[in-house]
Amino acid sequence: MVRRPLFPWPSRPTLPRGGAHRRQGLHWCLPWLLLAMVLMLAGPVRATAATPLELRDDHPSIKAWPAVSVLADPSGTLLVEDILASLARFEPPPGTGGTLGVRTEPVWLRIPVAVAPSSSGVWVLDIDYPVLQRIEIYLATDGHVTQQATLGSLQPYTQRPLRSRSHALPLNMLPGHAYEVLLRIETRGAMVLPITLAKPTEWHSMALNEQMLQGILTGLALCLIIYSLAQWLNLRDVLFIQYALLITGSLLFSLHLFGLGTQYLWRDMPWMELHAANLAALTATCGSFLFISQALAGDRPHSRLLRSMRGGAVLCVVLAALHALDLLGTRAVTGIVSVLGLVPALMGIPGSVRRARQGDPVGTTLLLAWLLYFLATATVIGLIRGWVPVNFWTMHSFQLGATVDMLLFMRVLGLRTKALRLEALDASRERDVMRSLAHTDPLTGLPNRRGLHISLASALSRCSPEKMLAVYVMDLDGFKPVNDQHGHDVGDELLIAVTRRLQGHVRQSDLVARLGGDEFVVMAGQLHSLQQAQELGNKLLDAFRTPFSLQNARVEVGLTIGYAIAPHDSNDAVGLLKLADAAMYSGKQGGKFCLRRNTGDLALSST
Repeated sequence: MVRRPLFPWPSRPTLPRGGAHRRQGLHWCLPWLLLAMVLMLAGPVRATAATPLELRDDHPSIKAWPAVSVLADPSGTLLVEDILASLARFEPPPGTGGTLGVRTEPVWLRIPVAVAPSSSGVWVLDIDYPVLQRIEIYLATDGHVTQQATLGSLQPYTQRPLRSRSHALPLNMLPGHAYEVLLRIETRGAMVLPITLAKPTEWHSMALNEQMLQGILTGLALCLIIYSLAQWLNLRDVLFIQYALLITGSLLFSLHLFGLGTQYLWRDMPWMELHAANLAALTATCGSFLFISQALAGDRPHSRLLRSMRGGAVLCVVLAALHALDLLGTRAVTGIVSVLGLVPALMGIPGSVRRARQGDPVGTTLLLAWLLYFLATATVIGLIRGWVPVNFWTMHSFQLGATVDMLLFMRVLGLRTKALRLEALDASRERDVMRSLAHTDPLTGLPNRRGLHISLASALSRCSPEKMLAVYVMDLDGFKPVNDQHGHDVGDELLIAVTRRLQGHVRQSDLVARLGGDEFVVMAGQLHSLQQAQELGNKLLDAFRTPFSLQNARVEVGLTIGYAIAPHDSNDAVGLLKLADAAMYSGKQGGKFCLRRNTGDLALSST
């Protein structure tokens, strides 16, 4: 029988296999591996052959491993008839419970069972490790096979006895009889064998619980991907699309590892079964290279770290293309990615440590994510190598670790979004400052000539005979003697006091501006009569009959006002200002401290 080349279960993204890769993986992961093994409280315990499992309906779920014994088949030629004649050759499994480590040759398992007389005899044999590629199951009694089936990830999904993500087979046995459950396992990766015998209802309940857990974790990953893509479209920050790439690779690997890909996405597609793990691992590794380099050195385009990391991402793309075209075999890609998968984190550690020491939460978050990643990776390595027993936590260590990593990396994105928001606020403040400097008088804070023209043009667009606009140009009387006698500091103080007095005698909607020197402008809109404009001018004039009490002096200055009204006198901003300025100049020539309107009869000044 010709056996197709098969692939092992890699770590995140792939795990080492073979002596050299095993030593290299241990070099980096040994501290975390030891910690993981302590946490699991599962030091290696050599299993011993046990008495047959008693199947009783009042114990609806039984772990089969305590009764398992093993017989290797290096030549791959043993048939079930040979096995039935050689039951005495089976030995207790080495290593820890539920795993035989990485094996390239087929292995036979023997599970003796005794069906209680009170049992219905219907039980489900379940092997909850979906990436096992070929499983031959035989149910025998009195030396004869009564039931057989072939399962495995490379077998047609539609031919499975139970359409589940795991490998499950209903066993029909007679109450009060003893049976031999024989399994021939063939896979080129890890022989992780969480075998359970359960009543159908109990099996359905356990399958539903696992399916719900997978649905929650998969849904979380999909939400994070959609969120990151939406943020990328909104902010155009490449870090979000790199995060989406990383999460997509991790998600596809989990879907393959836990059988959801075969169950829902690539059913009856042998090519995907053979390539999905490594392609997903390379996608996640490519995303890791890009995401970590951008998070640590994205603001330094000529950084050596950034260039090296992007080179690693390009290498991942090339390897994925070669593997997809079958120009690079599964074993070779697995070995390469076993080392390559750790490189992004290892290259990013020095930069993250520096950032953490500087109080940057990005560095601290990345270091915590990598600590959990190495711990999860060490646990998976131990599981594959047979050093850590099979249980819920070890079986889900990669997926749970990847989920926590996704959330921690999401915090990096949150910090990035916060930084972008602060940069935008700083840029907005800078624009406001520049606009203010361009349109505002620095001494008084009033609009300058440019700011006045902008406001005046806007107000004129809303002007009408029923809602008139008056522009008052005014010049201080006696300001130069005050400036000469008391100095420029007192002069500046007086100009500020004049500003406050003008603002105190106009409405909230009116505008006060300073054109320069001691020349001010008041723009008053929404006037309903010419008389109202005249009254406002007189009010401003009367406000300057009271002296100004400054810090070191008490001074008196008057005011000469010229004004024009739109749309009666002019409908143009420049025309209005010229008319009002000519009226003010006329008032200066006529004795000062007066209010004059220019309807066009007064000569325009040259300014």
